[in-house]
Amino acid sequence: MTFAGRVNEGQVGSGTSGNSMNREWIDLATSEADEAWLARTRVFLTPIAAPSIMGLAGFSIATGMVGAWQAGWYGGTTTGNILFPFAFFAGGLLQAIGAIAAFRARDGVAVGMHTIWGAFWMGWATLVALGAFHVLPAITFGSVNPAFAMWFVMLGIFTISGTLAAMGSNAMLTLVLGTLAAGSCLTAAGFFAGGLTVTKIGGWLFVISAALAWLAVTAMMMEESWGRTIIPLGHFRKDANVPLRVDTRPIQRRAGMPGVRAGQ
Repeated sequence: MTFAGRVNEGQVGSGTSGNSMNREWIDLATSEADEAWLARTRVFLTPIAAPSIMGLAGFSIATGMVGAWQAGWYGGTTTGNILFPFAFFAGGLLQAIGAIAAFRARDGVAVGMHTIWGAFWMGWATLVALGAFHVLPAITFGSVNPAFAMWFVMLGIFTISGTLAAMGSNAMLTLVLGTLAAGSCLTAAGFFAGGLTVTKIGGWLFVISAALAWLAVTAMMMEESWGRTIIPLGHFRKDANVPLRVDTRPIQRRAGMPGVRAGQ
């Protein structure tokens, strides 16, 4: 029954009973308490899934593939020629779409990180494609290339910012971005100095970040599907980390826009 219908029900009462019910509804309509605020809130939303399910999935695929190659687990000098199309679409395009969708979720960390890393993977794929067609010389791991190192310097700086911001969200995302920032810094150092060992360690950290991103995506999908926490993401709210505990509140008073859930 709607709020208005219940008010009308109270108005048809007579005497003391009717006045008491009317007083109760007036209190609900004017009180600033959470219970009253939730009782009178009516919001119509276009529901969307967490955009980082798509963004982190694309990131995990591209970063895992290239990070393992960088770490020396497989491949050779021409491996990038095979990886770049998938890296462009998974790491670049999917993250770009995820970033746009994250605007609607009002998730600033997701917008920033998916935008930056989506742009990186599109740029990386373009650079490898130019090398494959002999337009530019191919960049090899262990070589000295200060210009390419600067890519990872800037990525590292902004990813550190994202890591600090993610500390206000959940531990899983903080770990994803923290290992990613460390991998970026070591990769930058490797291309500045031409150190293959340092570059390989950076690749290991990229793989770890990709694995953590895969776990985060799995946790988000299971929460969306089951409607409760299955794999804890390490939220700073205790109830959100209890398996099988329902922790979804579609209406959040403190989100800055009444009735709209902020974040993912």
